[in-house]
Amino acid sequence: MNYLDLLEEAKKASAMAYAPYSQFPVGAALLTASGEVFTGCNVENASYGLTICAERVAVTKAVSAGFREFKAIAVFAPTGEPVSPCGACRQVLAEFSPDGEVIMGNGKGDYVVAKVAELLPGAFSLKTDKNSR
Repeated sequence: MNYLDLLEEAKKASAMAYAPYSQFPVGAALLTASGEVFTGCNVENASYGLTICAERVAVTKAVSAGFREFKAIAVFAPTGEPVSPCGACRQVLAEFSPDGEVIMGNGKGDYVVAKVAELLPGAFSLKTDKNSR
């Protein structure tokens, strides 16, 4: 799957967002190492801290289905500039795919690509050579 196809899946997912408070619908499409795609959208809550981002929805769907290795994630929002994952999402992505690619798109059809490690240099990790998966 190429960047534009993955971004299109993220765009479709953004249409499912539950964003009554921010009016900021976000969609994500996560590509596993074996080629499966898992999508997610942001789900807001009146208690704002309980809101979950589209990227983390996609990751948790993939992990709960048994996938742990990811190649790329596309993130889309109908904004003027390509949308980037928040810090919490960057940390979650770093847990599974520090070398994965992040395709960040917007409502104008623009996109930029960066590695997870570029977006979150020095990511926190408890993994060591001894207990790595």
